[in-house]
This record gives sequence, C-alpha cells and structure tokens, in this order.
Amino acid sequence: MSKREITFFLDDILEGIGAIEDYISGLSEEEFASDRKTFDAVIRNLEVIGEACSNIPDTLREQYARIPWRKIVGLRNVVIHHYFGVDPETVWFIITKQLPELREQIEKMRLTLKPPENE
Repeated sequence: MSKREITFFLDDILEGIGAIEDYISGLSEEEFASDRKTFDAVIRNLEVIGEACSNIPDTLREQYARIPWRKIVGLRNVVIHHYFGVDPETVWFIITKQLPELREQIEKMRLTLKPPENE
C-alpha cells in the first residue's frame, strides 16, 4: 500500500473525528443521549473511523502501538452488528475522552506519512 493510500485512510479518521466533534459541540451527555439524530450520526462516523483503522497495515500499526487499533475496529464491529445494544453513556465516554487522544496520534502519524509531491 502506498503512503498516499494510507494517508487517505488517516484523513477519513480525522474527518470522522472532526464531524463527531461538530455534532456534539455544546451538548451535555444527557442531551446527546436523547438526541437520536446526533447519536446516529456519531455512530456512523465511529463506523467510518473503525473501517479506516482496519485498513491500516499491521506493520504501520506496530509503529504506532499507542493507538488501540484492535479496540477501535472492535467498536466498529459492535456498532454495526449490535446497534440496538450500544450504550449512549459508553459512546459519550469514547467520543469525549478517547477521541481527542486518537486525533492527536493520527495527526502525528499523518505528518510523518505525507506522500511525496510526485506520488
């Protein structure tokens, strides 16, 4: 896989995080849990983030071992296959406490993988 292809997946992750941040901006946990449209939009972006993470090669995942790749992909599988059992409180914790750290790590990764101009 080329650096360019990998950066597309990293961009998908960053875009998903950005969308989630926009959706929940100004909301309390209670407002989030009761707002079905926002909850659905957040879940959809968690699916995209998980799918993008599943496409990052293992060799690269090993270089960025601080990122919980398997957990992120696992979350994607849970929200797709067990959607009705997804707990809003757990999702809130993930999106408010864990996504900011993921953004930071992916941004660092993205900078180191900037593809050459001619690629």
